Amino acid sequence: MSIVQEYLRYNRQVMLPEIGDSGQEKLKNAKVLVIGAGGLGCPILQYIATAGVGTIGIVDFDKIEIHNLHRQILYTEDQVGFSKATTAKATIEKLNPLISVLAFEEKLTINNASKIIDDFDFVVDGSDNFTTRYLVNDTCVTLKKPLIYGSILGFEGQLAIFNHNGTKNLRDLFPEPPDPKDVPNCSLNGVLGTLPGIIGTMMAHETLKLIMDLPALNNELVLFSTLNWSFTKLKF
Repeated sequence: MSIVQEYLRYNRQVMLPEIGDSGQEKLKNAKVLVIGAGGLGCPILQYIATAGVGTIGIVDFDKIEIHNLHRQILYTEDQVGFSKATTAKATIEKLNPLISVLAFEEKLTINNASKIIDDFDFVVDGSDNFTTRYLVNDTCVTLKKPLIYGSILGFEGQLAIFNHNGTKNLRDLFPEPPDPKDVPNCSLNGVLGTLPGIIGTMMAHETLKLIMDLPALNNELVLFSTLNWSFTKLKF
């Protein structure tokens, strides 16, 4: 890997005094696992990859469908039916050939979660169901891994960082997952394609800050409505 290539690619962010060469080196050495390569995962993957996170893992067992394309911007119509994880890996590698990308084309379960997550320094949860969210949270608590959390519905999004340097985790905020039949989801209620782009980019932003030891959310939950641009930050 050429030092000149790295300089030319990353110099605009390295110029920031809060980042510099040391911050870029932290990104290069970081290993980040992204759970889900859907609406949130696509922008997360794009921005942490182009920023220079050295090793990125992608977990997703799903296939690309036509209704994904309005918001899952790593994919194109001719890729419908292909694996999200392996397709995202190929696209990300084209965006930044200086990094390493690993694809896990499998469903995250209680049987494989620890094995997959343990190899990474940071976990970003872009999943779309509470079963996976709580599994990821509980595994990160057991393995002492920081977790960047986000969720979306309608025009609203949430963002938090859990289990980082002694901070609280998802169960401290919501001790038990809700009954699935009481939880609305995008397939039934819809979502404007730009919303996961906004929240996913915010999740990527917090991930990069966390890696570089910059100020990040600390026992705080961000509630963001994009319909009327209201922004609330709650301490917990």
